[in-house]
Order: sequence, then C-alpha cells, then structure tokens
Amino acid sequence: MISSTEDKLFPQKYTFQIKGCLYSWNKPKVMGIINLTPDSFFEGSRVPTDKKLVIFEAEKKIKEGADFLDLGGYSTRPGAANLSIEEEINRVIPAILEIKKSFPDTLISIDTFRSEVAKAGVEAGADLVNDISAGNLDPKMLPLIGQLGVPYIAMHMRGTPQTMQHETDYSDLISEVLSYFASKIEQFAKFGIKDVIIDPGFGFAKTSTQNFELLRQLSSLKCLGLPILAGISRKSMIYKTLDISANEALNGTTALNMVALLQGAAILRVHDVKEAKETIQLFEQLYP
Repeated sequence: MISSTEDKLFPQKYTFQIKGCLYSWNKPKVMGIINLTPDSFFEGSRVPTDKKLVIFEAEKKIKEGADFLDLGGYSTRPGAANLSIEEEINRVIPAILEIKKSFPDTLISIDTFRSEVAKAGVEAGADLVNDISAGNLDPKMLPLIGQLGVPYIAMHMRGTPQTMQHETDYSDLISEVLSYFASKIEQFAKFGIKDVIIDPGFGFAKTSTQNFELLRQLSSLKCLGLPILAGISRKSMIYKTLDISANEALNGTTALNMVALLQGAAILRVHDVKEAKETIQLFEQLYP
C-alpha cells in the first residue's frame, strides 16, 4: 500500500508494493516514455515494434537513469485514431517480454485504458498499469487492478482521446480535479486497489491556459496524500506557447518540470530522461 509521511528533516516519502517487493522513495523519480505507435504527437518518441530498436531505446533510457519505463501502444494525442485491442496487444506485449528478458530489474508500466491489454501486459511482466481514464473507459479495469494487486496510475481526463478537446468547460478547475480524485480514491478502495499514483492529466480535456493554472496549483493535490505524476514533456502547452514544434520543446519541458518539482511532483514522465534526471539533481541542491 502506498503510504506517505512528512517530517521536518525529510521530504515526503512513499512506499508501494510490486509483486511482493516493497519499494520506497523520498526523491523524485523519472518515468521514461516508449511509444510503440506510429502516430504519437512527438515524432522523436515513436519506436517501431522491432526487437532490436525496442531494446536499444530501453537500454538508452535505463543508462540515462530512468526509474520506470512506460510502454504504450495506443496514441492518446488529441483526435488520435481508434485502435483494436488486438493491435494494441501486438504492439506492446512483445516489447515488454523483450525488455524484461534483457533488463529483468527494470520497472515497466503499461500505458493502457483497456483491461484486456492491462492483464496481458502484467502477465508479460509489466509492474504497473497507467490508465489515462482512471477506469472510466473500461468498467472491467478497476476490478482487474484489484485482482492483480499492482500499482495503478490514475489520470484525470474527460471524454475520450477523440473527444476530450471539447470537454474543457470547468467552473473551478482545481476544485473539480480534486473532487474527481477524491471520488476515485473511494472507488479504488472498494476494489481493493491499494497503491495509487495520481496524474492531473496535462493536455487531457484542458486548454493551454488551464494547463498552466493546473501546474501553478499542482501542490493543491498533495492534500490527497498520494504521489503526483507530472506528464508535461514536449506537450502543446509548451510548443504552442513558444510558437515552436514538439521537436524544439525540450528546453521548455525542462523549465516546467522544475516548476512541477517545486510544486510537489514525485514522478516526471518524460521523453528525455537525461535532462529530467539533471533537473532533479539541481532541484535536490535547492532542497538538500
């Protein structure tokens, strides 16, 4: 069960169980993105489903210091095309098997909102499930997570990847995100889900202005007592604001990742692991 404590000498600490092993951390972690998709919004993150290329990318991110690898086979960029469950499984399961074979101690998160894919992923060796819908898009997901007993990353989103950009009308964004997670936490408990990480969902059913408001008030989510994952990497809130492309958005990503850390983020989900680790290293000098 994820737990947190806070005292005068140490920053917030978290513990959680993965397949019978207890993991704890009191320093921010980095989750490296591996997109096994041909249409993810950032072209540089796309990894063809070729074994050698998958291992090359995984090894690169591990050497750069990734604490987790997040593998996804379904593009969730705004307006992305739908994909069959079979095709999603065919993209991610061989990659999980290969990475676990080569790097058995590496923690893998499977990025999916479908219970069938999540089940296949965990059976293949995935250690966590990362669900953009927090169980809203598949009623079988939450019972499955409870049965599997794996940590669950739950994100805030409205609608689907195809419709979310039309679901941005909030009366009070922060209050609604907090209310959403409070309700979800109660729901998770009913299914026996003990280890939860929350993701406020930058770019998902939120305008650019709302994304910056969410980042500015990210620390408000700390009252929930759960690790916060910040997924800002190269997103449109950066490259559209700066009038550049996603390929040019690394500097902006680094700047906003530091803000996320200052606001209490426990995990940075990124395309560029080396730069994120350096950001954390500098952050730790501010708060040794």
